[in-house]
Amino acid sequence: MSHPQSEPVNPAELPDPEQITEADLPPAPPRPSGTQRRFGGTNRQIRGALTFYKICAWLTGILLLLLVAEMVLKYGFNLELFAGGTRVGLEDASAAGATNVLGFHPAGEIVDGINISLLILIVHGWMYVVYLLASFRLWSLMRWNGMRLLLMAGGGVVPFLSFIVEKQIHRQTVAEVQAHPEAVRRY
Repeated sequence: MSHPQSEPVNPAELPDPEQITEADLPPAPPRPSGTQRRFGGTNRQIRGALTFYKICAWLTGILLLLLVAEMVLKYGFNLELFAGGTRVGLEDASAAGATNVLGFHPAGEIVDGINISLLILIVHGWMYVVYLLASFRLWSLMRWNGMRLLLMAGGGVVPFLSFIVEKQIHRQTVAEVQAHPEAVRRY
């Protein structure tokens, strides 16, 4: 690709910036119309945000169900899921020194193992943060009210609600974009 060559600018011929007035400036571009666009993004941006939201909603919902099961086992039966490690033998002295592959054991029963129960807590916490970001992105592109964002955020903390909210949000997003096809054209 060749670019047209222009002559170098002589700095002595440029006007002094201190001497430029408003009369020397070109006219301002026309202002956009006073009406606000229906959506905050293009069709592609909205579809991408919806897909990301759906994936995050499902992952957060599944992790939340695992977290609830883990809490029932931990606080109801005093069991945690461990991978690897060696049994100490607190509950059963004959099991002391036995190698653990994967199993539910009381807290403190396994040394040098990976506490899968703790990993579920951590992964769900970070996935919920990503879910909130996905919710905010879709909410801002669709220009919904604040209550809708609170409903979407609640989906990650109430078991099974993320699946219900995701289905409802998906249906409403698709219906609104189809009802206003002219509103998503931006560029």
